[in-house]
Amino acid sequence: MARFPISDHCDGERFFNPHGSGPRPIKDVVAWQRTRQKAVWPISVPLRPQAPPPHDVAAGRAAVTFIGHSTFLIRTAAAAFVTDPVFTTHAGPFGRTGPRRVRPPALAIADLPPLNLVLLSHNHYDHFQPSSLRGVARRGRPSIVTALGLGPVVSPLGFSSAAELDWWQTHEVAGVRVTSVPAQHFSARTPWDRDRTLWSGFIVESGGVTIYFAGDTGYSPDFREIGKRFPNIDVALIPIGAYEPRWFMQPVHANPEEAVRIHLDVRARRSIGMHFGTFQLTDEGIDEPVAALSHACAAGAVADGAFTVLDFGETRVF
Repeated sequence: MARFPISDHCDGERFFNPHGSGPRPIKDVVAWQRTRQKAVWPISVPLRPQAPPPHDVAAGRAAVTFIGHSTFLIRTAAAAFVTDPVFTTHAGPFGRTGPRRVRPPALAIADLPPLNLVLLSHNHYDHFQPSSLRGVARRGRPSIVTALGLGPVVSPLGFSSAAELDWWQTHEVAGVRVTSVPAQHFSARTPWDRDRTLWSGFIVESGGVTIYFAGDTGYSPDFREIGKRFPNIDVALIPIGAYEPRWFMQPVHANPEEAVRIHLDVRARRSIGMHFGTFQLTDEGIDEPVAALSHACAAGAVADGAFTVLDFGETRVF
């Protein structure tokens, strides 16, 4: 009996990208490790002081705070929630091994307000750390919404409820409507569990605002479909980092030029870059994604300020 519904992205046991792109085989991993030209990152980068996030937000507004990597605190008139919460020093097993954090989290877990919701896009270590999830679960006993297959893993971590969604499924909790949407990526926490759980982005409708959290993704035609189904996206959170070398990373990590294509495909009013400047996962320099995003926006005729980044710890109300 199949573990999951058979679909255009699942054979019943494993998930795959319907457009035929996925992670490179092990021989390519070995080739990359042997030939990589890794930019030198600083050992640490101090954070600049920032104003604290607001306690209240008017209807039709969203306060977005960049904590680091793919972790945001978002507050609407109806709810407060976080995305892919990772507060550990490393993006690896137990949060103590693997790539080291260069910038500390711009907010500590203890500084978060009571939360209604947590979004978890997939199971890679730079997005899924059980210790961080246990910590945010204590901030008001929020619900968690995650990708198909991860429910049994996150349910014991202290959340008031847990929902795992297949693409295009919707779940409503605490006055918030969450829809899982496609991403082009993969999943794995060990060499033996490749693609046994799904990866997703999420559309969140809350307090009169529609927010798109893309999770971790390469570029695919799916984004045009997301834009068609959700034509009123107010704010999109789109990855812009971890993309070099392109021959290896292109299937699963968008570069800034592709991030601009995603922004245009989903027709977001405003987009915020993420997945950069925190953990050195790939070969580009620490500041390259932000500089390349600026050039890509100019080349793509994106309106000034329509796709930008927040400073670490910065809050902006949209």
